[in-house]
Amino acid sequence: MDLTGALKRSFVAGLLLLTPLVITLYVLRLLVSWSLQFVDPVVQGTRLTQYTGNVEAVAQLVAVVLILVVVTVLGYLAQKNVGRQLFGGIGRIVNVIPLFSTIYLTVRQVANSLVDRSTAYESVVLVEYPREGIYSLGLVTGESPREVEEVADQEVYNVFLPNSPNPTGGRLVLLPEDQVRELDMSVRRALRLVVTTGVGAEDEPAALIDGDRSG
Repeated sequence: MDLTGALKRSFVAGLLLLTPLVITLYVLRLLVSWSLQFVDPVVQGTRLTQYTGNVEAVAQLVAVVLILVVVTVLGYLAQKNVGRQLFGGIGRIVNVIPLFSTIYLTVRQVANSLVDRSTAYESVVLVEYPREGIYSLGLVTGESPREVEEVADQEVYNVFLPNSPNPTGGRLVLLPEDQVRELDMSVRRALRLVVTTGVGAEDEPAALIDGDRSG
């Protein structure tokens, strides 16, 4: 009986050890296959294999480097006045194509939100949601419009409540100042807590700042 239990524990331990590795290798394989869809046309169009001794792997590596250089140069130009004018003109042209503009603008907004996600939030707060007595982590994105504050007759904050384990989805709530309590917690730690459904929480609890959220 002890031998059977030991074998079961060893099998589970081995499974836990190998499963993340196998999944990681599988995902990397998918990423490489997907990337080759963009790399291979560059290799064929520039005939790089002629300059790499007909070694396709080396040609693909050179193509990847060329793509990275082109992307970096375009990003550099986009930050300059000439680049802004050039790419701004392209954007205006795209906007007049109905279906294309919808897809382009949606993808661009998603990409911008992912890039700016780490700096988009001001602080981490605790709010009673979806009802009193149940608390949810929220991320303050800024102060609400003046029209909202006039209705609430006090300062109001835009608070994003991320879903778990996928924080890219969630809901926006507009909360009066007296319903928002700020946490002594970094945005990075809060997102890790959400993504891991609490498993990634550190041992020490985040200190809750007494009283209402300071402005």
